[in-house]
Amino acid sequence: MSHRKPLVVLSHLFPSAAQPGAGLFIRERMFRVAQHHPVTVISPQAWFPGQSVLRAIRPSYRILGSRFERQSDIEVYRPRAFSVPFLGRRHDALSMALSALPIIRRLRQQGRCEFIDAHFAYPDGYAASLLSARLKIPFFVTLRGTESRHLMVPALRRKILRCLQDAHRIFTVSESLRQLVLAQGISAEKVEVVGNGVDTSIFYPSKQEDARIKLNIPLDAKVLITVGALVERKGFHRVIAQLPRLIRTYKNLVYLIVGGPSPEGDWSQKLKSQVSELALENHVRFLGPLEPSKLRIPLSAANVSVLASSNEGWANVILESMACGVPVVASDVGGNAEVIRDEDIGKTYPFNNDNALFEILHASLAKDWDRAKILAYAKENVWEKRITQLLLAFQLIG
Repeated sequence: MSHRKPLVVLSHLFPSAAQPGAGLFIRERMFRVAQHHPVTVISPQAWFPGQSVLRAIRPSYRILGSRFERQSDIEVYRPRAFSVPFLGRRHDALSMALSALPIIRRLRQQGRCEFIDAHFAYPDGYAASLLSARLKIPFFVTLRGTESRHLMVPALRRKILRCLQDAHRIFTVSESLRQLVLAQGISAEKVEVVGNGVDTSIFYPSKQEDARIKLNIPLDAKVLITVGALVERKGFHRVIAQLPRLIRTYKNLVYLIVGGPSPEGDWSQKLKSQVSELALENHVRFLGPLEPSKLRIPLSAANVSVLASSNEGWANVILESMACGVPVVASDVGGNAEVIRDEDIGKTYPFNNDNALFEILHASLAKDWDRAKILAYAKENVWEKRITQLLLAFQLIG
């Protein structure tokens, strides 16, 4: 039997009671790993004295979770990491490392930390490289999509390259991110693609008619849906802008917006103002953030799921939509085209091409999709298949 190596997950993004939707994809992956290796989570939280005052302006700004809790018998620590607001993130990794150091040192002494598994190259990965150098612990890092824009910031680029060079192994959630790593001169032998997966015990189809009745949506409506944080990057505003033209053909079109503010920002009011300016109140519904177990109802009610984002690593909502039998239209950024592999399960379009977005949505709403094929594809991409890859890599730690 292989040695059950204890590991520490290091990520600033991890679900808490205060922010239940933050980093769900990390928890989904690592809690499955915990069935094979003892796992402890350290999720440093950016903090500055008096930062609560800023929430009068931005209510979702830096909402702190409890310093310690147990989730499914796994210990989750959330130390405070000193971070001055509005001065950029160039010192966040050092603060993360300092806040995590006493916890990891104690876990190390207890024989509960043989390696660190970090998520995102910055600040988490670079923090892991600092801890690794100090405590002589190997670390892995998973790149999830923020790296492409962070590498363009000189102050962060050097630190990301240090992280990539020092990592024992690098996982990327898409081939496009793997190519980004290789372009930095990193050996291909230590870079591996491990995409996100889907939990088909949570995401599965409900009858479209029943789902629409629950949401009070006309049974003969054409329904679009987007799920994600209400931030500029996710592109809700790009979809809303196409609705007036789509409504000329699909008079009873309904667009469901599922999501809420996130640490990245809050575009709620901007989106509602856009809806009002375009007189779309009868066609757009804001459902707010929903926990995963409740997402399958609005997804099942939809004809098409749409993701008009400007940047993605591997968008979980694509597979979650497909697991509910719904085709997906997505911008061709990041790993989106890698997930939507053929036109029988969805379509991609050139990002920032409004006319292309309109045309593909128009055609997708009219198409008679093979739902069985979409479901079959989702079932080929369950989390368990991803975990097998990780476990093999973890066993290589000497």
